[in-house]
Amino acid sequence: MNDALQKSPPEEVTATSEVAAGAILTIDLGAIRENYRRLKARLGDVACAGVLKADGYGLGAGQVGAALLREGCDIFFVALLGEGVALRRSLGADPAIFVLNGIPPGAEPDAVAANLCVVINSHEQLAAWRAAARRAGRKLPAAVQVDSGMSRLGMAPRDVDRIAADPQAFDGIDIRYVMSHLACADEPEHPANEKQRLAFEQLRKMLPAAPASLTNSSGIFLGPSFHYDLARPGAALYGINPTPPKSNPMLPVVRLQAKVAQTRSVEKGAGVGYGHTYHAQGPLRLATISFGYADGWQRRAASAAWFEGVRLPFVGRVSMDSIILDISALPGGRLREGDLVELLGPSQSVDDAAGHAGTIGYEILTSLGPRFHRRYVGG
Repeated sequence: MNDALQKSPPEEVTATSEVAAGAILTIDLGAIRENYRRLKARLGDVACAGVLKADGYGLGAGQVGAALLREGCDIFFVALLGEGVALRRSLGADPAIFVLNGIPPGAEPDAVAANLCVVINSHEQLAAWRAAARRAGRKLPAAVQVDSGMSRLGMAPRDVDRIAADPQAFDGIDIRYVMSHLACADEPEHPANEKQRLAFEQLRKMLPAAPASLTNSSGIFLGPSFHYDLARPGAALYGINPTPPKSNPMLPVVRLQAKVAQTRSVEKGAGVGYGHTYHAQGPLRLATISFGYADGWQRRAASAAWFEGVRLPFVGRVSMDSIILDISALPGGRLREGDLVELLGPSQSVDDAAGHAGTIGYEILTSLGPRFHRRYVGG
């Protein structure tokens, strides 16, 4: 046999390996744990869950959940049934996992098999979970969500009235929490906060006695009257500021770096990028990085990258797989193919990037695509 055919194949280079990827997303699990500790310190004896919906805000629900477990967190929230099933596989049998959006009709057996806690948002979901308990021959855990004024998820007051009049409404259901969600918690002076709290007080009194949960990340900073028995922070765990416009009390969690694919020099008048929306005002040195809107960086977001503390502005349009930077502020030859420039990190926070894009930090994190190499540190 030919010797070449007998040689072992080279180690596979996957699309998301560090050497093959166009960009690297570093996630500091130690910072997530510290953020959890800081929130717990504000809550005192109140329990603190971890919200891991949207794959842990794009950072990896399994990895983030495991880090929070080591920090003592044993209650988690996801948005969808599939997220709950995947998280159960990652974290094992012990932690409680709640599905915020409830269970789609007909999927109750999957939730039972994964030992998930359903968040019941409607009369119909309540009836379906009650029927699932009968089929299972045992009580099934759930939280009951009421709509205290956000008009998104949860039982409306008229539904609570209807259920309160039915002594068998919760047969077979182990009510772990009665909960609701704040719409304006990031605006401490907004009158909706206290209005929702009072509405929540009234609605929970109509339901069977159970621990209560109202507070999200920003709600933790509204004070003890909003804390009840369980807080449900999400964004703050991942370093997004829960107290805008005040300084951020959370540690940054992510660093996003993209690789330089090519550098070039252009003369005055040269068109740059699609549509030639930018023309060089003089001689420029440019770098193209392997990163674009397919990776979640919005096309409309005018911003910059950084290299060794030097700001390198975007020029021209954001492309699907690339962005062009003006690197004229750097010494010639200092930035080369394969070097990493920073998009998120010490020079530009997630909230800074969101401000440039006219959006919020949540959207920045959850938009980050699958093509990055994800590097976990501090875990």
